[in-house]
Amino acid sequence: MEPAVLGGKLASSLMGPLLKKLFVADGPGAGLVDRPVRLKSLVSFRGEKRALVEKDVHKLAEHLVRQAVDSPGEPPFRTGEQIAVADALARRLLAFGDLDMDDVQAVRLGHVELAAKLTRAAPAPDGLSSDACHFLDSATEWACLQILEFFTRRSTFVARTLVEQARADAELIAKVDQLLARSPRPGSRDTAFERRYRAHVAERHNHITIYGIDLRDSPDRWPLEVAYLSLEATTADDSAVPGDGPGAAPVTVQLPAEEALLTHDRVLLRGDAGSGKTTLVQWLAVTAAREGTHIPYVLPLRTVIRGSDPFPAPAAFLTAVGGPLSAPEGWAERVLTAGRGLILVDGLDEIPANDRYRVRDWLLSLVHAFPGNRWLLTSRPTAVRPDWLAAQGFSELTLAPMRRADVTTFVHRWHTAADAPQFEGPLLDSLRTKRDLARLATNPLMCGLICALHRERRGYLPTGRKELYDAALTMLLTRRDRERGLAAVDEVELGEEAQLELLQRLAYALVLSGRTEMDLDTAEAIVDRSLPVVALPGNPNAWTVLRTLLLRSGLVRQPADGVLDFVHRTFQDYLGARYAVEEGHLDVLAGHAEDTQWEDVIRMAVAHARPGERASLLRRLLAARSPRLTLLALACLEHAVALDAGVRAEVERRAAELIPPRTTEDAKVLAEAGPLVLELLPGPEGLTGQEARSVTVTASLLGADEPEGALGVLRRFREHPDLTVRRQLVGTWSRFDATAYASEVLDELPRTGLYLTCESAEQRAALPRMRPWRGLAFLGRHSVGQILDAVREPGAVTLLDLRDNPLLTDLGDLSPFGALHDLLLARCPAAHGLERLTELPLAELICGQIADVTGLRSLGSLVRLTVEQELPGGSLDEVLPVDAALEFLFLGRNSTNRTGLRGLEHWSSLTDLSLGPLTAELTAADWQAVAGLSGLRTLHLNARILRELPLSVERMPELSGVKVLRVPGLLGTEDLSVLARRLPAVRAVILQNMPGHDFPTSRFSWCFPAVDVRLVKR
Repeated sequence: MEPAVLGGKLASSLMGPLLKKLFVADGPGAGLVDRPVRLKSLVSFRGEKRALVEKDVHKLAEHLVRQAVDSPGEPPFRTGEQIAVADALARRLLAFGDLDMDDVQAVRLGHVELAAKLTRAAPAPDGLSSDACHFLDSATEWACLQILEFFTRRSTFVARTLVEQARADAELIAKVDQLLARSPRPGSRDTAFERRYRAHVAERHNHITIYGIDLRDSPDRWPLEVAYLSLEATTADDSAVPGDGPGAAPVTVQLPAEEALLTHDRVLLRGDAGSGKTTLVQWLAVTAAREGTHIPYVLPLRTVIRGSDPFPAPAAFLTAVGGPLSAPEGWAERVLTAGRGLILVDGLDEIPANDRYRVRDWLLSLVHAFPGNRWLLTSRPTAVRPDWLAAQGFSELTLAPMRRADVTTFVHRWHTAADAPQFEGPLLDSLRTKRDLARLATNPLMCGLICALHRERRGYLPTGRKELYDAALTMLLTRRDRERGLAAVDEVELGEEAQLELLQRLAYALVLSGRTEMDLDTAEAIVDRSLPVVALPGNPNAWTVLRTLLLRSGLVRQPADGVLDFVHRTFQDYLGARYAVEEGHLDVLAGHAEDTQWEDVIRMAVAHARPGERASLLRRLLAARSPRLTLLALACLEHAVALDAGVRAEVERRAAELIPPRTTEDAKVLAEAGPLVLELLPGPEGLTGQEARSVTVTASLLGADEPEGALGVLRRFREHPDLTVRRQLVGTWSRFDATAYASEVLDELPRTGLYLTCESAEQRAALPRMRPWRGLAFLGRHSVGQILDAVREPGAVTLLDLRDNPLLTDLGDLSPFGALHDLLLARCPAAHGLERLTELPLAELICGQIADVTGLRSLGSLVRLTVEQELPGGSLDEVLPVDAALEFLFLGRNSTNRTGLRGLEHWSSLTDLSLGPLTAELTAADWQAVAGLSGLRTLHLNARILRELPLSVERMPELSGVKVLRVPGLLGTEDLSVLARRLPAVRAVILQNMPGHDFPTSRFSWCFPAVDVRLVKR
């Protein structure tokens, strides 16, 4: 989105005044004509008298972003990123105060370069999609445009610029004269032709095509500008890491691939089949044509060398690629002489080996004849040796595999272009939970194939993934090259079956060795032993055949000198399984079933096997009576179209005992089977609340080993109606990447009944990117300042839980939480100043192990109070808030050591009294205070009092008003008969065991005849 387009989506009359707030108004005598004003003295959020603070700038940025997102038309990025984009924009606006320049220099710089300076000065945005980054850059440029307009209208600006203009006029005239002398103006015919040519290039290359698949309903091409995905390119930087000594290893540098020609005039770009080389060439051409930065020439070598002049001069560039336009005579040379050319030579690997050296000579002659232009040559990695053009000043870059975030963005854009948004979510879930599928989706070609097949089957991938692999192999091995018009480019032409035979032998050798790489000598020996079986025409030698596989198959590559591997592990497993079945090695497969590295090999073997072989292999898996192998057999059913009905039924019966898990213990046992479980987990449809929670427990436990897959499962349960399921989702945040989990799961959860716990700095940083949470917990060392920075709307927080925090000191610092209803303070040894919380509407306070509790008496708004530390004073009414209408009171360990229960009768409003594991005996006077509570209806009595302070129970008087008794912490050996005698009106008894101590309810129910006695197990 260009700044002009963005500006059209916003009202300048509204946004201009907002941006003016960033700068101070004119002051008398502030603008001497010969003294420009520094930007840092103009910003309103710095200095002693600040008109804005940092928080105000953030609000201003939020307003700007919200206006753009809410305006008519397609949203510029995903809604969930709005907060993160606003934060990044605010940091860039705040960077104005750090720019070392004046307003005249800023205007002269222009809004584009000024925006670039702000981008470099501000922290880089973290975790944003490429759409959001593009919007952020455009918004920054648009804001700079508005700000520079504001500068030019300031009363002191005009006087200063007159002086500057007078000084610069003579210099400008001289420079223009020099420019005209060096670069004669093109004639009117050149200008008119370039306009037509740019439009032609932008139209011709503004699409992406998938070759080699047959689809009825899915598009095989779509707009480039919608589907283009920025990939990373890597290069080795010869400069050593700072601090290293002589001979330090080169540093690997990554940069967006489309920026390669911004930092390098000459680039040799390597990439595997389908990695996006040609798409990048198209993007560079379309971008240059539209922006007018350079004149692009797209020269596919497979087309160029078939022409009458296989190595054309610039004048023949257009005719060499079949272009319909005729350029004015000498136009191409004038363009290249002026250094305005962008020459994009694509597909060095797609021409015969002997021609590649002739291409190098041709290309270098052009580079030397026309210096100052930009040159890009693309190739598969093994087409030419490393440093093939390094001596001629070409930098070598390699396209990196797509990251998980890139795959997500690609899938989103593909479905947008195909107008099929309903299939996007299910496919992303499959890519997260199915490991072999995720390993396949590492480049745009394979991602496009998967998207197309998924849409073709109306939201389902093939019933057996064998069909997907077969389609991918056919596309990579033969059809893609053939449909792009490539002939044989080397001495030997290998058909699909010949390639498969050789590749599967290489794959099986790797599978047997338990490795993913082999040296080229070993690979050559395997090919050599296979040649009599394959019987290729012309009897080529093994090295020639292996080199052809490396160059054209798209399945094997050289990741390092002298080493071979498969581009995708899933193809190695698939082809290795194919060979094992053909050779009848079922015993070998079954013998390795316990090895998790063989899981996918066994599944693919079932897909390749005949029905009898499948049944035999699955029986071997079931015979082990192992939960993991039972689940492996279940996963194999996906690939077993024809199978003995009895074997299928037995696999399903055994698996039904494991999936879905019914309890937390079942979930833990299931998780021990490993990441394979993730793609077998059901739901949420058809599951009970307990089963749904157990499924999420299993996925959570597997988050450390397979975070993407686990995340894919947990996403499905975000809107589950059962509160225990959603609490499990909140509680497992720490097992995952903080930002990804916040975006994918937490930010989509209904908030009712939930509060969010932050334990790390990463979680704290992710918090502002989510919708506000009303309930928050911060565990560990977080200063109040850090907490307030993380909470976007502290005034909306109603519950705050602070535990294990030695940095918490003055509790008055919590005053920004103006709506706080519930506050928990535990193990914060320096916390003091409870009296400073009187302005907050606190209804519940839980307090334990803080520095000072004397301020409790001031908190008259409390309704519920929990105290778990020793109280000062001689009675409770000297310490607790006498003005509070308490309804619930918990007194825990050490709390009654000095006060006992004396003074408790003051709170006649109490209906619920809970006595924890007290450490001091209760006296008869203490119990008389309890008896004075006329409204008391529920009594909690920790079983530790029964065991360790028996006299306290003996002294209890009859409490005829108590209707409910709760006794937690039972070992099962206690005597509750004394409580039954003291509580004649009790109607419900709720017992709770200590963990690890089980006993039947009947052990105590006899004490309470005609009373509902329940046991809550822990």
